[in-house]
Amino acid sequence: MQAIQALKRTKLDTNKLNHILTTTLPRLLKSDLLASLSELLRQNQCHLALKLFAATKSEAWYKPDIGLYADMVLALARNNMVGEIDGLVLELSGEGWVCDRGVSRLVKALVVAERGESLVRVYEMMRESGVVVDEYLVKVLSRGLRRLGEESVADEVEREFGDCLNV
Repeated sequence: MQAIQALKRTKLDTNKLNHILTTTLPRLLKSDLLASLSELLRQNQCHLALKLFAATKSEAWYKPDIGLYADMVLALARNNMVGEIDGLVLELSGEGWVCDRGVSRLVKALVVAERGESLVRVYEMMRESGVVVDEYLVKVLSRGLRRLGEESVADEVEREFGDCLNV
Protein backbone atom coordinates (compact mmCIF):
# COMPACT_ATOMS: atom_id res chain seq x y z
CA MET A 1 0.00 0.00 0.00
CA GLN A 2 2.83 2.38 0.75
CA ALA A 3 4.28 1.79 -2.70
CA ILE A 4 0.92 2.55 -4.32
CA GLN A 5 0.54 5.75 -2.31
CA ALA A 6 4.07 6.82 -3.22
CA LEU A 7 3.35 6.18 -6.90
CA LYS A 8 0.10 8.12 -6.78
CA ARG A 9 1.75 11.08 -5.03
CA THR A 10 4.51 11.33 -7.62
CA LYS A 11 2.58 10.68 -10.81
CA LEU A 12 3.00 14.29 -11.87
CA ASP A 13 6.75 14.37 -11.17
CA THR A 14 8.48 12.03 -13.61
CA ASN A 15 11.85 12.24 -11.83
CA LYS A 16 10.36 11.07 -8.53
CA LEU A 17 8.29 8.44 -10.32
CA ASN A 18 11.35 7.04 -12.09
CA HIS A 19 13.23 7.03 -8.78
CA ILE A 20 10.49 4.96 -7.11
CA LEU A 21 10.26 2.60 -10.08
CA THR A 22 14.01 1.98 -10.08
CA THR A 23 14.81 1.94 -6.36
CA THR A 24 11.77 1.12 -4.23
CA LEU A 25 9.74 -1.25 -6.39
CA PRO A 26 12.52 -3.71 -7.22
CA ARG A 27 12.84 -4.36 -3.48
CA LEU A 28 9.25 -5.56 -3.26
CA LEU A 29 8.47 -9.25 -3.31
CA LYS A 30 6.94 -10.65 -6.46
CA SER A 31 3.55 -11.06 -4.78
CA ASP A 32 3.63 -7.50 -3.43
CA LEU A 33 4.57 -6.08 -6.81
CA LEU A 34 1.74 -7.96 -8.54
CA ALA A 35 -0.69 -6.97 -5.78
CA SER A 36 0.32 -3.33 -6.26
CA LEU A 37 -0.29 -3.63 -9.98
CA SER A 38 -3.73 -5.18 -9.40
CA GLU A 39 -4.62 -2.42 -6.95
CA LEU A 40 -3.63 0.30 -9.40
CA LEU A 41 -5.81 -1.35 -12.04
CA ARG A 42 -8.70 -1.60 -9.60
CA GLN A 43 -8.35 2.12 -8.84
CA ASN A 44 -8.24 2.93 -12.58
CA GLN A 45 -4.74 4.38 -12.23
CA CYS A 46 -3.88 3.03 -15.67
CA HIS A 47 -0.97 5.33 -16.50
CA LEU A 48 0.76 4.31 -13.29
CA ALA A 49 -0.19 0.67 -13.83
CA LEU A 50 1.44 0.73 -17.26
CA LYS A 51 4.66 2.10 -15.79
CA LEU A 52 4.60 -0.46 -13.00
CA PHE A 53 3.87 -3.22 -15.51
CA ALA A 54 6.89 -2.17 -17.57
CA ALA A 55 9.02 -2.27 -14.41
CA THR A 56 7.58 -5.68 -13.51
CA LYS A 57 8.48 -7.08 -16.91
CA SER A 58 12.11 -6.11 -16.34
CA GLU A 59 12.34 -8.28 -13.22
CA ALA A 60 14.34 -11.52 -13.52
CA TRP A 61 11.43 -13.66 -12.29
CA TYR A 62 8.93 -12.28 -14.81
CA LYS A 63 7.33 -14.65 -17.30
CA PRO A 64 4.49 -13.55 -19.59
CA ASP A 65 1.17 -13.90 -17.76
CA ILE A 66 -1.73 -13.81 -20.21
CA GLY A 67 -4.24 -13.34 -17.39
CA LEU A 68 -2.40 -10.21 -16.27
CA TYR A 69 -2.53 -8.89 -19.82
CA ALA A 70 -6.30 -9.54 -19.81
CA ASP A 71 -6.66 -7.55 -16.58
CA MET A 72 -4.64 -4.72 -18.10
CA VAL A 73 -6.79 -4.71 -21.27
CA LEU A 74 -10.03 -4.55 -19.26
CA ALA A 75 -8.77 -1.65 -17.14
CA LEU A 76 -7.50 0.23 -20.18
CA ALA A 77 -10.83 -0.34 -21.96
CA ARG A 78 -12.72 1.07 -18.95
CA ASN A 79 -10.58 4.19 -19.24
CA ASN A 80 -10.82 4.55 -23.04
CA MET A 81 -7.09 3.96 -23.53
CA VAL A 82 -7.43 1.93 -26.73
CA GLY A 83 -4.03 2.82 -28.16
CA GLU A 84 -2.36 1.38 -25.09
CA ILE A 85 -4.35 -1.86 -25.52
CA ASP A 86 -2.93 -2.35 -28.99
CA GLY A 87 0.55 -1.59 -27.66
CA LEU A 88 0.17 -4.25 -24.96
CA VAL A 89 -0.80 -6.87 -27.52
CA LEU A 90 2.21 -5.92 -29.63
CA GLU A 91 4.44 -6.32 -26.57
CA LEU A 92 2.88 -9.71 -25.86
CA SER A 93 3.65 -10.89 -29.37
CA GLY A 94 7.33 -10.21 -28.76
CA GLU A 95 7.46 -12.08 -25.45
CA GLY A 96 7.22 -15.69 -26.57
CA TRP A 97 4.09 -16.49 -24.60
CA VAL A 98 2.52 -19.84 -23.96
CA CYS A 99 -1.19 -20.43 -24.43
CA ASP A 100 -2.85 -21.01 -21.05
CA ARG A 101 -6.17 -20.44 -19.34
CA GLY A 102 -5.64 -16.69 -19.47
CA VAL A 103 -5.93 -16.65 -23.26
CA SER A 104 -9.72 -16.98 -23.20
CA ARG A 105 -9.83 -14.08 -20.69
CA LEU A 106 -7.62 -12.03 -23.01
CA VAL A 107 -9.82 -12.85 -26.00
CA LYS A 108 -12.95 -11.79 -24.08
CA ALA A 109 -11.25 -8.60 -22.89
CA LEU A 110 -10.28 -7.65 -26.44
CA VAL A 111 -13.86 -8.25 -27.60
CA VAL A 112 -15.19 -6.05 -24.79
CA ALA A 113 -12.64 -3.39 -25.75
CA GLU A 114 -13.70 -3.78 -29.41
CA ARG A 115 -10.10 -4.28 -30.57
CA GLY A 116 -10.52 -6.47 -33.64
CA GLU A 117 -7.03 -5.94 -35.00
CA SER A 118 -5.47 -6.94 -31.69
CA LEU A 119 -7.75 -9.98 -31.51
CA VAL A 120 -6.56 -11.06 -34.95
CA ARG A 121 -2.97 -10.63 -33.74
CA VAL A 122 -3.69 -12.89 -30.73
CA TYR A 123 -5.11 -15.52 -33.08
CA GLU A 124 -1.96 -15.31 -35.21
CA MET A 125 0.19 -15.75 -32.09
CA MET A 126 -1.87 -18.80 -31.12
CA ARG A 127 -1.45 -20.29 -34.56
CA GLU A 128 2.30 -19.60 -34.69
CA SER A 129 2.92 -21.10 -31.27
CA GLY A 130 1.23 -24.34 -32.32
CA VAL A 131 -0.73 -24.59 -29.10
CA VAL A 132 -3.47 -27.08 -28.43
CA VAL A 133 -6.71 -25.21 -27.88
CA ASP A 134 -10.00 -26.35 -26.44
CA GLU A 135 -13.52 -26.03 -27.79
CA TYR A 136 -14.39 -23.15 -25.48
CA LEU A 137 -11.48 -20.98 -26.61
CA VAL A 138 -12.22 -21.65 -30.28
CA LYS A 139 -15.86 -20.66 -29.84
CA VAL A 140 -15.04 -17.50 -27.89
CA LEU A 141 -12.42 -16.50 -30.45
CA SER A 142 -14.64 -17.23 -33.45
CA ARG A 143 -17.68 -15.46 -32.03
CA GLY A 144 -15.59 -12.51 -30.91
CA LEU A 145 -14.03 -12.11 -34.34
CA ARG A 146 -17.48 -12.23 -35.97
CA ARG A 147 -18.82 -9.67 -33.49
CA LEU A 148 -15.97 -7.32 -34.42
CA GLY A 149 -16.54 -7.74 -38.16
CA GLU A 150 -13.63 -10.10 -38.83
CA GLU A 151 -15.74 -12.75 -40.64
CA SER A 152 -12.96 -14.14 -42.83
CA VAL A 153 -10.62 -14.59 -39.87
CA ALA A 154 -13.41 -16.25 -37.87
CA ASP A 155 -13.89 -18.70 -40.75
CA GLU A 156 -10.15 -19.35 -40.74
CA VAL A 157 -10.23 -20.01 -36.98
CA GLU A 158 -12.97 -22.58 -37.48
CA ARG A 159 -11.04 -24.25 -40.31
CA GLU A 160 -7.76 -24.22 -38.37
CA PHE A 161 -9.16 -25.50 -35.08
CA GLY A 162 -12.32 -27.14 -36.40
CA ASP A 163 -11.43 -30.52 -34.89
CA CYS A 164 -11.97 -28.94 -31.45
CA LEU A 165 -15.56 -28.09 -32.28
CA ASN A 166 -18.25 -30.67 -31.74
CA VAL A 167 -20.38 -29.60 -34.68
